[in-house]
Amino acid sequence: MSAGANPLRGEAELRIGENMHVLRPSFAALVAAEEELGPLFALVERAAGGGLRLGELAALFWHCLRERPAGLTREAVGEAVVAQGLAAVTPALRMLLGQIVRGR
Repeated sequence: MSAGANPLRGEAELRIGENMHVLRPSFAALVAAEEELGPLFALVERAAGGGLRLGELAALFWHCLRERPAGLTREAVGEAVVAQGLAAVTPALRMLLGQIVRGR
């Protein structure tokens, strides 16, 4: 596992199983998320209005993973969100959405 998240780069941490993983909203990650989820501004609006779906949240986290160790699945990301609850993953979501809106 690499070094922790750098908030100055818009990174956040997400616990998946026993390990902490870094979420980095890089250009490539956000393009991939947008291709799957639609326009990012609409995603931000849905989140602000309480309409962000669990699948969308898991997809955004999946695409923004800085590293994907062998064996890590998208389903594991979704299960980690469910296991921790929305309140626990909201800081990571807030960081990513903030980077989408503000940029670096």
